[in-house]
Amino acid sequence: MAAGLQQFPALRRRAVRGAVCAALCATLCVAAQAQGVAAARAQGVALAGRMGERALLVIDGQPHTLSVGQTAAGVRLLRWADDSAEVEQAGVRTLLRVGGTPAQLGKSAPRPSAREVVLTAGPGGHFTAAGAINGRAAQFMVDTGATLVALSRDDAQRMGIDLSGARDAVTHTANGTVPVKLVTLASVRVGDLELSQVGAAILPMPMPVILLGNSFLSRLQMRRENDVMRLELR
Repeated sequence: MAAGLQQFPALRRRAVRGAVCAALCATLCVAAQAQGVAAARAQGVALAGRMGERALLVIDGQPHTLSVGQTAAGVRLLRWADDSAEVEQAGVRTLLRVGGTPAQLGKSAPRPSAREVVLTAGPGGHFTAAGAINGRAAQFMVDTGATLVALSRDDAQRMGIDLSGARDAVTHTANGTVPVKLVTLASVRVGDLELSQVGAAILPMPMPVILLGNSFLSRLQMRRENDVMRLELR
């Protein structure tokens, strides 16, 4: 098992270093590639930072600057201090932190799975995308060197992933040997393109983004033209 995980070049070198350097840009890049949706649908909301005295929120990929008490796309800013903010949508309150994974607000109607998703490279050449794991909001960074989708234990708990039956293994990162849990995700959605039964590795350390590895990518036709990447069902 450990030998199999040694095929994770990204988990050895980039799971910590590469993901951390993409923390803020991973959130902001979504604004360049996602389309806004109506407030009645489930919304991915992230706190990206500060613009003067206002909080910079990214709501379903669209940036909004709000003062306390203001509302955008159905999301109201209740309070804002330091690196955290509390927002409300349809009576549901959620605490956000700068650089954190987007929170999912509201309830969404089932969406049909698309056959193709188009991604645009952000600063540093990283391809990032908003999506979901097991129906919970997720922020991905494409990593063609990773064998599996890789996410932190915190994200796994937030998404309700059951680790009781996970297989134990180890991988090697820049900080040494790290124990991981191997699981199969019921569904992974990037944009509106969704696949089921996707292999993943759960890492114990925090990760600002989820690495979208070949357990997802290898099931797609991937084409890149300069700063545009197209992922299409085979």
